[in-house]
Amino acid sequence: MTIDEITRSTKEVLTPTDIAEVIGADPYGINRAARENPEGLGFPVIIIGNRVKIPRRAFLWWMQYGRAIPEGVLEVYAGIEEREEVRQQT
Repeated sequence: MTIDEITRSTKEVLTPTDIAEVIGADPYGINRAARENPEGLGFPVIIIGNRVKIPRRAFLWWMQYGRAIPEGVLEVYAGIEEREEVRQQT
């Protein structure tokens, strides 16, 4: 995927394959880093069994600002998004 495709995506979580092209890394290397040194990636990862998932919004924040998303920002963003959806429906 490209950064534009990730930005437009409605997927809440991405895979290492989704982000590999954007950050210029091999998906296997991302998987390995997520297991061995997740803090070193700079963006949060979720490991479920042998699968690695990356929260899309947090990854986009990291791409834009070069650092991990501050705690609580995703909750605020979700609240704004929900209010916008309600406003559009009325």
